[in-house]
Amino acid sequence: MDLEKMTMDSIWNEIDARLSANKGPIEGMNASYSFDLSGEDGGMYGLKFSDGEAETFRGDPGEVDCALKMSVGDFKKLLDGNLNSTAAFMMGKLKVKGNIGLALKLENLLKQYTF
Repeated sequence: MDLEKMTMDSIWNEIDARLSANKGPIEGMNASYSFDLSGEDGGMYGLKFSDGEAETFRGDPGEVDCALKMSVGDFKKLLDGNLNSTAAFMMGKLKVKGNIGLALKLENLLKQYTF
C-alpha cells in the first residue's frame, strides 16, 4: 500500500477496514483519539476504541483522551512505521494533549497492523 499516493479519506477507510478485520490487538482497549492533520488534504479525524471495537470519525470527534497534532506527511510516516512518535514529539513534529501514554500505546498498536 503506497500511503504517499493515497488521500486521507482513503487512508481512513483502510484504517477502519483493517481494525475491523483484526480485532485482536484492540481487545480491552478503551481510549479515544483526535488527529489534527495539517497540510494538503489535512483535517480533523478521530479514532475510538471501546470493548474490542474501533470506530473512525471524519471531522472533530469532540472530547478525547489523547489529541494528536501533526502534518499529513508525518501521519503517513507514522502509519508506515517510518516515524517514531517519541522522536517526533521531541523534534516538535508531534504535539500531544491529554494522556501522553495513550499516544505511545497507539504507536505500538499501529505496528501490529500493516499499512
